[in-house]
Amino acid sequence: MALIVHKYGGTSMGSTERIKNVALRVAKWHDAGHQIVVVPSAMSGETNRLLGLAKEITAQPDPRELDMLASTGEQVSVALLALALQAIGKQAVSYAGWQVAIKTDSAHTKARIGSIDDVKVKADLDAGRIVIITGFQGVDGEGNITTLGRGGSDTSAVAVAAALKAAECLIYTDVDGVYTTDPRVVTDARRLRTVTFEEMLEMASLGSKVLQIRSVEFAGNYRMPTRVLSSLTDPLMPLEEEANSGTLISFEEDTHMEQATITGIAFSRDEAKITVMSVPDKPGIAFQILGPIAEANIEVDMIIQNQSVEGKTDFTFTVPRGEYDKALRVMDAGVKDLIGNGKIVGDTKVSKVSVVGVGMRSHVGIASQMFRTLSEEGINILMISTSEIKISVLIDEKYMELAVRALHKAFGLDQA
Repeated sequence: MALIVHKYGGTSMGSTERIKNVALRVAKWHDAGHQIVVVPSAMSGETNRLLGLAKEITAQPDPRELDMLASTGEQVSVALLALALQAIGKQAVSYAGWQVAIKTDSAHTKARIGSIDDVKVKADLDAGRIVIITGFQGVDGEGNITTLGRGGSDTSAVAVAAALKAAECLIYTDVDGVYTTDPRVVTDARRLRTVTFEEMLEMASLGSKVLQIRSVEFAGNYRMPTRVLSSLTDPLMPLEEEANSGTLISFEEDTHMEQATITGIAFSRDEAKITVMSVPDKPGIAFQILGPIAEANIEVDMIIQNQSVEGKTDFTFTVPRGEYDKALRVMDAGVKDLIGNGKIVGDTKVSKVSVVGVGMRSHVGIASQMFRTLSEEGINILMISTSEIKISVLIDEKYMELAVRALHKAFGLDQA
């Protein structure tokens, strides 16, 4: 049979009863003859609790010590799951990331995986054991524990699956798959049976919270079939039914369709807009404005530079809302000499809405349909950005849910 990697999120590991259910589910797959590696998250709320303790000690905790602290949440999870499996007669062994070892760079709290040593894990699998590895963490070249950033357990799981050349990586969550949009906003949202890596990458980057974006990048780069499915179903449901449930994230050539034009509507409330007004319209102006932002490690998304009027232009860009105040401080310090009498203005009451679909490559008129739909609802577009398979618009936050519902209907995503 196949080597399968299971990943369980914090909600799935949220209590000892849920951990026992995870053990039953994992045992079922192992009883069917599969080799199983499990990558669990910390119990729900535990990472926030640990980081909160650090903030009670100091307002600016050292990143290395934060990693030491935060990594303990996953270590609790893997030990409890190993004990739960042993209690039902399964051989199981747990490892921290540094024991495997999952080797990363030294960027504490947001490390990136460089390599994974699979020797120890393969030896355990060949001996019939179920292997449980902490998600979210690894070890740098100097032996320091590192963490991969929030949501990093998804990335750990896909990376482990790729290193072990697993047949599939199953991401168990508290939802039963990827939907055309958030069902809490659109009650007619449908679960997708398949979605391409490109589409999932766009949806993750545009606000879909089902998967962490780096995990999708890993899956696409290593061509690792990844399935999103629910851990809240009966753990003893028939294996064949479970193996075909949820949403399979795969390759465009594997999707048997005249590809639907639009796959989903993504949105993000986490947006803020900054405009630097009346800057000189000359070569290098974009670098002079965004250079200090990049140096401050602030991510920039949408960018617009207006047409020059009498040698002056307005330059607008968006940043994550949580970075807005920091970005304004950077702008105040970095571009004062550049703007002269100009001003820096901002707006945190904006949201981004996007239509996504690989079918856009072979269909025309998507942008005009999107803009017409928003116009008919009286929604003004503040900024626009595009890629080969998505169109994003920035709008007033108060119209976001209306825009999502209108676009979902306009593109027929409510139709089975």
